[in-house]
Amino acid sequence: MSSAAIAVDDAINLNGRKGLADLGDALKIIAANSEKTREDRRVADESIEALKKTGLMRAFLPVKLGGLELSPQEFFAAHIRIAEADMSTAWAGGIIAVHPFQIALMDEQAQIDVFGENPDTCVSSSYNPVGGKTEQVDGGVMLSGRWGWSSGSDHCTWALLGAIVPGEGYRTFLVPRSDYEIEDTWFSMGLQGTGSNDVVIDKPVFVPDYRTHKQIDGFNGTHSQESPLFNIPWAQIFIRVVSSAAIGAMKKAIKIFVEKAAKSSTDPTKLQGDPDITRRLAEVRNLISEAEAVMFANFDSMMDTVVSGGTVAIEDRVLYRYQASIVIEKMIKAIDLLFDVAGGRSVFIGSPIQQLWHDIHIARAHVANSPTAFARNLGATTLGAANTDKFI
Repeated sequence: MSSAAIAVDDAINLNGRKGLADLGDALKIIAANSEKTREDRRVADESIEALKKTGLMRAFLPVKLGGLELSPQEFFAAHIRIAEADMSTAWAGGIIAVHPFQIALMDEQAQIDVFGENPDTCVSSSYNPVGGKTEQVDGGVMLSGRWGWSSGSDHCTWALLGAIVPGEGYRTFLVPRSDYEIEDTWFSMGLQGTGSNDVVIDKPVFVPDYRTHKQIDGFNGTHSQESPLFNIPWAQIFIRVVSSAAIGAMKKAIKIFVEKAAKSSTDPTKLQGDPDITRRLAEVRNLISEAEAVMFANFDSMMDTVVSGGTVAIEDRVLYRYQASIVIEKMIKAIDLLFDVAGGRSVFIGSPIQQLWHDIHIARAHVANSPTAFARNLGATTLGAANTDKFI
């Protein structure tokens, strides 16, 4: 393993372990590149490199491979700050950064294949199994198909692709860049910079069993890692990375709204007495605070459980899944409260608050942010039914 590749900043977190480097310089770079990121429909290379230098891509990588093994609380606090600089960068960069967690649950050889030479290796994903085709063969699976919405894929040399194995069920397949093509399909009205293009495998490729992850193993917590961090269910990590960026975006929206209000009025103090404006701002701040508090409380509880040697209860996992799924709906409500009174110039293309409005609304399209099925499961299990969701 290259010593240069695993160089980590000397910053130390409260638990005495090496943590992320100070985000200040990276945030400046990301904010400066936000327009380029949006226009290019992919995160700027400079922004990805800045995130690597902070250690973000090693946050959930095992220490033995040069990783940091950060707590989810540390990771998501950073993720929200990155989203304040640019939501697309936080979305794509965050998704890339959580993948080492899932790969750490696979066979050790799979981990070495990806991270053995470079712990900052970037991996994208598309877990939608609809486009994947599989055929079991000796020692592995032949895989082909098309997968959409692979955020940050242009920056990645591996991909995690979901597909159904007949007679068995859902698996994730870890595939090197040499085995797939990326098609430029990401023309969207929000989150333009995420580069969520299609991954295509026209001719079946062989994926050895050791480079796959069965959904049932993720559900049951089957893995060989010794660190209690990896006893947090993988799904609980992933479902938060596609919603927490909106919390940071809303914090940015408040700043933009307040700054604009101060500039557009000859007497800004008049707004302080406007009951509609003050009510809206109060509600928005509370929505953000609620979403953030629930997320960190859930991870506090899960970390306390796994560190003490326990297992996160199914009923808690079902509840946390639902709570993660409603974050975007809360942030949509928050951005709508501000956008409705943001003034006439907010309708013009290029308006910063309009861009955030689009970004947050588009995030709702991700299946993890569609709460109906998760609400049904939570209500049904509360009434004594069996859990029906294996991604919790």
